[in-house]
Amino acid sequence: MDRAGEKLKRTRERLKLTFRDVEQASLKIAARRENDEFIIALSRLADIENKGTLPTIYRLFTLCAIYRLDFDEVLRWYGVPRDQVATEALQIGLEHTHLADFPSDGAAGIPASLDYEIDPNQTTFLSPLIRRWGKLPLAFFNGIDLRQHRYGFIGLEDWSMYPILQPGSLVLLDERKRKIASEGWTNEFDRPIYFLERRDGYECGWCMLAEDRLVVQPHPASQAQVRFYGYPGDVDVIGQVVGVAMLLEPRKRRHPHSASTPLMSPDP
Repeated sequence: MDRAGEKLKRTRERLKLTFRDVEQASLKIAARRENDEFIIALSRLADIENKGTLPTIYRLFTLCAIYRLDFDEVLRWYGVPRDQVATEALQIGLEHTHLADFPSDGAAGIPASLDYEIDPNQTTFLSPLIRRWGKLPLAFFNGIDLRQHRYGFIGLEDWSMYPILQPGSLVLLDERKRKIASEGWTNEFDRPIYFLERRDGYECGWCMLAEDRLVVQPHPASQAQVRFYGYPGDVDVIGQVVGVAMLLEPRKRRHPHSASTPLMSPDP
């Protein structure tokens, strides 16, 4: 981070721009954006370059536009790796199930050229890939186009689809699959699971339509209650769960009904 100002200075000098040139260009950007926050005064630019003053996000935008720099790269100069937001989020457990609005390019990246051959039909040790690429290339598997998908987290206290979806799981959601299926599965693993947005939060579950109501059925092992919502007024279908990443290690917390016998079972 200490060298970020120096890098910006060297970039400006390579472009043969003076402080006055940058200030005048920033005034034009601010006028187009109708926001004076984008202006970089002479004294402020000098402080950014020579004193390590941290630019605001508006001024950083201006500098990247004038210097033709990649915004994410300059963020990394300042010690802010935007592509690691999803990685950090996985380390922070939240109790309630929720959506995760990560850009597809930040959640899973694939190198332009693959020099490590993988047969997706065979069991493979992925640690070499993770060390080489820096992040797990989820889109490599099954040819999934992550631009058509969103992500959700199953809350740490959400046992409603356990053991199929453990608390703390990261789920991949296909927004194109919002229509509730009424048939086409032979067991609980084939039955579609939907990610839903209520007025007060989110949840996952098997679903069925009954006239003007959406019935959300939890896994029988959870002993959670069946929920009923007015549809489409009280709940929205975000998409179908088409992928999941979860840890299988023993958890410190026990299932709240682990010593009990399931009271209900889902529709076949």
